This record gives sequence, C-alpha cells and structure tokens, in this order.
Amino acid sequence: MNPEDNTEDQFDDIAASAAEDQLSQLTKERDDAREQVLRVQAEFQNALRRQQSMVEIRRSEAIGAVASDVLDVMDNFERALESARAGGPATASIVSGLEMVQKQFLAALGKHKVMPIEALNQPFDPTQHEAVMQRPSAEHAEPTVLQVLAQGYRLGDRVLRPAKVIVSTEG
Repeated sequence: MNPEDNTEDQFDDIAASAAEDQLSQLTKERDDAREQVLRVQAEFQNALRRQQSMVEIRRSEAIGAVASDVLDVMDNFERALESARAGGPATASIVSGLEMVQKQFLAALGKHKVMPIEALNQPFDPTQHEAVMQRPSAEHAEPTVLQVLAQGYRLGDRVLRPAKVIVSTEG
C-alpha cells in the first residue's frame, strides 16, 4: 500500500467529516431560524387578536356610555307617550306619531345591539331586574314581575341598566 494513498484517504475523511459538521451546523441554524420565524408569527397573530379584542371592548364601552345617557331620554319619552295615550281620542294622531318615533328609537339602539330586557310576567332575575316594590298576588307565582316601572336594557350580554320592577309575593 502506498503511504500517499493512505494520507489522501485521511484528507478525504477529514474533508467529508468537516463538510458533514458544516452541513449539520447549517441545518441546525436553518431549523432554529425557522422556529424563531414561527414563534414571531404566532406572537404577531396573538397580538393582533388581543388588539382586535381591545377594539371591540372599547367600542362596546363607548356604545354603552352613549346608550346609558340616551336611556334616560327614552324613559321621559315613554312617560310622555303614556300621558298622551291617557288623553283620549283627541290625541290619537299624536300617540301614533310618538309610537312611530319610539319604534325608530328602539331600532336605532338595536342596530348597536342595545336591546330591551323582557321583564313583565317573567320570573324575577336579580341579574336583570331591580325590585323596587313587592305586591301580593294570588294569580302569579312568587317572585314574578308584575309591573315594569322603568325599562331595562342590555348591550349584547351585558346589562346596561336593570329593569325597575314590582315583584309578586304570596297573596
């Protein structure tokens, strides 16, 4: 065997080993870079979702604040409507006009997910109703809402204002 052949084989083995080490190192760096890119993409998506959630929360809070102010006006409007209804036939056209405005008002609130809370003849629910009085009733189970004194409203699932109600007691 020629000693030069042996040396050449050793150089080939060393070069091959170095190339494998370099390839292994580059493969590791590529995998690390890919992992880092995936992590950054995931963090970006999470930040985007958090931002969208915060925007929706702020929007809901803004609508809630405006709706709360408008609801006091709506209460006065409903009192005026009831007063006009009590006026008899002479006020029928006024009542009709006021009812149309009331429907438009409720539709405008509904566009922004502000909805009235159904209360009359419903079981009393302290998360949606505020009992301001109790009244004995033989016809209704205890506690049932007998009368709504002030309409309650919700924004989506959140109660903006509970309905102020009179609740039945055992009669």
